[in-house]
Amino acid sequence: MNGPGIQLTLAPELRLFAPPSRRAERVPTATDGASSLGHVVESAGVPLTEVGRLLVDGDEVPVSYVPRAGQSVEVFGVERPQRIPGAPPLRFLLDVHLGTLARRLRLLGVDAAYENEDIGDPALATRSAAEQRVLLSRDRGLLRRRELFAGAYVYSDNPDEQLRDVLGRFAPVLAPWTRCTACNGPLRNADKDSVGDRLESGTHRSYDVFAQCTACERVYWRGAHHARLERIVSEAVEEFGGVATP
Repeated sequence: MNGPGIQLTLAPELRLFAPPSRRAERVPTATDGASSLGHVVESAGVPLTEVGRLLVDGDEVPVSYVPRAGQSVEVFGVERPQRIPGAPPLRFLLDVHLGTLARRLRLLGVDAAYENEDIGDPALATRSAAEQRVLLSRDRGLLRRRELFAGAYVYSDNPDEQLRDVLGRFAPVLAPWTRCTACNGPLRNADKDSVGDRLESGTHRSYDVFAQCTACERVYWRGAHHARLERIVSEAVEEFGGVATP
């Protein structure tokens, strides 16, 4: 772009998307005089999934606004908690790189579909639209696809920080221990006799309380890893609340 110049200010949390040379508070930015502000912001490296309010000379404008020479543009991040207009009960779709995050969301009872194979960006975007799921990804290019229902960039590569980021951003209702961490299906209580043929003999002797996935039939009990999972659940509930009532 080499047309009219504007002054572009990105919110501090959005500057990581811009090249290092363009992370100052006010950056002179050339436009072509015809492109929308949304296009200008994306050209600066920021996915529109991460953009909240846009102010031009102090007045809020839509992403379709075409900036003029000399104007000052401020780009803010999304407000938290973020509401998704027209969304059904909140549900997510995670790309192949976010398997741990998917399992932790499911542990908390959050509907989190996950592709454990790389099915490609077009297929992920199409599924997001077809099932009205918020796509979570660290792939900026994927989040720029127009067919997405909605999307969000996952800012950290640390699973603990990823979980806090998603819970803080979207404030989903939590229902711990109600969803299969393997396939995302709902769990039901199961008696030992009904699942006995799926248990090792040691497990059968040592435990009496079980749950089973209604979709993939995987069986759950409070085994060796339960203390670690309980910590994840209790910390999330303590910090973010929003637990569903039975």
